[in-house]
Amino acid sequence: MAKIAIIGTGDVGATLAYTLELSGLATELVLVDINKETARGHALDMNHGLFFTPPVRIYAGDYKNCAGAEVVIITAGARQRQGESRLELVQRNAAIIRSIMDQLLPVCPDAIFLMATNPVDVMTYVAQAHSGLPIGQVFGSGTVLDSARFRYTLSERFEVDARNVHAYVIGEHGDSEVLLWSSVNISGIPLEMFCDDCQEKITPAARHEIEEIVRRSAYHIIEAKGFTNYGVSVAIQRILGAIIRDEHSILTVSTRLTGEYNLDDVCVSVPCLVSKQGVVRVIETQLSDDEQLALKKSAGIIRDVIGKL
Repeated sequence: MAKIAIIGTGDVGATLAYTLELSGLATELVLVDINKETARGHALDMNHGLFFTPPVRIYAGDYKNCAGAEVVIITAGARQRQGESRLELVQRNAAIIRSIMDQLLPVCPDAIFLMATNPVDVMTYVAQAHSGLPIGQVFGSGTVLDSARFRYTLSERFEVDARNVHAYVIGEHGDSEVLLWSSVNISGIPLEMFCDDCQEKITPAARHEIEEIVRRSAYHIIEAKGFTNYGVSVAIQRILGAIIRDEHSILTVSTRLTGEYNLDDVCVSVPCLVSKQGVVRVIETQLSDDEQLALKKSAGIIRDVIGKL
């Protein structure tokens, strides 16, 4: 268990804080938000439930209260204004992330910084490049949730527990993400061999349908209720568990590549070994030619946005 700081207590930050209260991962949880009253309200509300949860100290604070944090999760960011382009929003959020890092570095320079602000790949690059911290110390939540959505969708299609489905999504956390069909398996059995009618369930048309379901998941949720918060919160909790418990888990987080997958100077999600030191190794899994090409295209989209900042 450890001290964890959450910067930003909007829909995602507040839900993550509650998720962590229930998890028992943290001994101390500090909430920081530009709206201090909102942070105080969330902290008080959660403290009233401490009788029913593992022991944890929860309070609202300032950046100085992040001193000693083992992990800092940044969820803060601006919402898109009416008439504002996506690039303008990215530029505003980049300025916010730079300001946050400037205030955090003097008080917790040794913390692991986990980015969740969207677009997460671009914001991860901004935070790591601006801070000058080692690449493995600053990384993003990436496609951990997208990979879970892929596994869930396959589990529904093949009527099997999602925990027995092994499948990854890499690249951008967004529309250009790449679903790795070539490595999908169910408990070690290649997907095509799992059942008598598997080939019928993964025709090119069926694969396209599944890909659209996975890629459009967030859009459907936002259309229905205005925001996403539950799935991403448990996904971040999973990453935090790998850090706090030093699990050396392989997760598709967003990290700055330096030649891996023939990509350089861009943040994308790929399988990474995550421990208490952060990202300790990028796992270069074998990709099909189509998947390698799609990953290159996805990285190019992110690089173009970074280049315009």
